[in-house]
Parts: sequence; structure tokens; C-alpha cells
Amino acid sequence: MEAILTSAARQLTTFHSSSSSSSLPLKFSSSIAPALRHTRKKAVAAGRRNPAAPLRVRASSQAAPASAEAAKAAGAPGEMKAWVYGEYGGVDVLKFDPKVSVPELKEDQVLIKVVAAALNPVDAKRRQGKFKATDSPLPTVPGYDVAGVVVKVGSQVKELKEGNEVYGNINEKALEGPKQFGSFAEYTAVEEKLLALKPKNIDFAQAAGLPLAIETAYEGLERTGFSAGKSILVLGSAGGVGSLVIQLAKHVFGASRVAATSSTGKLEFLKSLGADLAIDYTKENFEDLPENFDVVYDAVGQCDRAVKVIKEGGIVVALTGAVVPPGFRFVVTSNGEVLKKLNPYIESGKVKPIVDPKGPFPFSQVAEAFSYVETNRASGKVVIHPIP
Repeated sequence: MEAILTSAARQLTTFHSSSSSSSLPLKFSSSIAPALRHTRKKAVAAGRRNPAAPLRVRASSQAAPASAEAAKAAGAPGEMKAWVYGEYGGVDVLKFDPKVSVPELKEDQVLIKVVAAALNPVDAKRRQGKFKATDSPLPTVPGYDVAGVVVKVGSQVKELKEGNEVYGNINEKALEGPKQFGSFAEYTAVEEKLLALKPKNIDFAQAAGLPLAIETAYEGLERTGFSAGKSILVLGSAGGVGSLVIQLAKHVFGASRVAATSSTGKLEFLKSLGADLAIDYTKENFEDLPENFDVVYDAVGQCDRAVKVIKEGGIVVALTGAVVPPGFRFVVTSNGEVLKKLNPYIESGKVKPIVDPKGPFPFSQVAEAFSYVETNRASGKVVIHPIP
């Protein structure tokens, strides 16, 4: 069921119960050849160093379709539609290509017919070349978050079967060799250990918005030793990660008190997620509060201010900006077991996926979705759906 928050929270929509990849070169159509010519030469050179067969996959599902989406996903062609870039830069480097080779499977992977995908800030930073030293070779099909249907399984896959509806963050290490074939395509190949079955009560668009953000929220709380009875302040709490930190802290970890910051129009929304105290950062400074917290989860880059409001022995999780002790930063590790652990909370409605009301963006508007994410004004997650 889709719940539309009223009054000041009308701008947001919440939803209730409704390892390193191959460095093989991608095959592109001639439509974007001029933009990628110099990067192709690099890919060819890499191919000579690591010769491998062209990427071709033919798969047919023998399992009974789990849904209408599963029925549409039966079988995979040799080529697919995808968004790609062959050089680092602004949104203009993104190109649509209707003839990219479908990725081949490793033994521990499944091939997914992508139904929905989601954007994260790391997608933009990767495209801009912020971690090019540890990135996989160009050209790249971007995208970390995926929700879709399994159409083929590798020989070492133990649990997943053709026809399963799954979701996950396809890159085990976000900044270390993320896959060359991401989720902004008709198909993507993913290790089984990074995936979980899609919660039954949410649709593919909602599921696609969860993996990286909920794994980041959960791992950050785990690393602080957060537990029942502790208090937390969440900075940047209306975004993809922050909105999930509120929910996990309150409904999964058992926080005694959750405070959260946002602009005026989102205060009621924060309370609906479980915040005991919603702070309007346009009118008051959280440093002036008459209380301190066991943990501050900073998603906006204010660690220097956050350390002033922690209790003795407290800690700050800083996702961005300069880190001031006792603050720390981490890079999330994708883990399907975390998703499996949290699925019951999602299916019970205690934890709700949040899709930005400007979306979902259609597959034809991936470039526009990137531009929107880079405004830093998105509420919840920016989702791409449907993907043909």
C-alpha cells in the first residue's frame, strides 16, 4: 500500500506492505563510436593482455515464471540496451547504446533481467572519475542497485533459481573494481552472495531503492556498536541513507531516542519514520540542544559540529566531508545476508522503502536522473523503472 504523507511531508512518498567484475571489453554500437574511440583502443590493448571470448550469453528460463515480470524475463538475447560512458566527466558522457553484449556468467553468479535500478551518489562520483585509480576499465555500464528476475544461474550457485525475484547491490566493494556491467541495462550478472529474494510486499521499483542505502545504514550502526537503549542523532535524515538510519535505529536496533535534522517541510515525515525529535536545521542549530547522544550518523558532512554533541565515549559516523575524531568513515560492503536479515522488517512494514516523488524515471531519462541526484535535493532514492 502506498502511503502519501500529508501536510508538510507531502513532498515525500513512503511505501508500506505493497567481487570484482570482469575487465572484458563491452561491444558498443556505432552510434556512440566517435565518443568512445580512444577508450576502445585502451580496452583492446587490455584484451590483448588478457585475451577472452566476446561477451555473449544465451539463456532460457526453465522455471515457472514467478510473476508477469518473470514471464517477460524468460530467456536472454546476446545483446541488450544499456547506458554507457567511455570517458569520465559530466552527465553528457552518458550515452544510450542498443547493442551492448550481455555479460557472461561466472560460476558463482546469476544473470538478472533488470526490472528496476536506482542511483546513488557513488554513481555520480564514479562517472566523474573520483576513484578512477581503483575503478574497472572503461567503458562502463553504471549502476549499483538492482531489482529483477533471475534468468540463468552459474554452476556453483546454491540457492537461487531461474524465475526468482531478487534485489541487491551488485558491487561487493563500492570503490574497488566495481563491475564494468552495472544495473542500468537490460541484464546484469551478479554473485549470488550479494543478492536476496525481493520482499513480497514491495514492487521492483521500491526494492531497487533499498540495497546500497540500507546496507550503508546498517553497517554504520553495526560499526558503532549501536544497541537497544542508546540514543542517536541523524544528520541529513531525509535522504536515502538517513531515512533508513532512522528506521533501523528505532525499529531494528531498539534506540531509546532518535533525533533527526531536515528542512521545515520534512519534519512530519521524519516523525512518521520513527524520529522522536525532528529538528529544523533552517531555524535551529543541533549543537544548542540540551542533550547529547551516544551516536551521531552524519550523512551531510558536518562531523566537526557533530563531535560536539556526543556523550563521553560516543562516536560519529561520517559518510562525507572531513572526519574529526572520534568520527570515522567506512566504505560499505555489499552483503546479501544483511538484506535477508532485514527482509522481515520490510515485509512487516516496520522499515519502508522511500522513492523520491520525482520518480521513478523511465529508462530513457537516466541522464536526467543523474542530473537530479547531483543537485543533492533528492528525498529517499532516485529510481529507474521500468527497464525494457
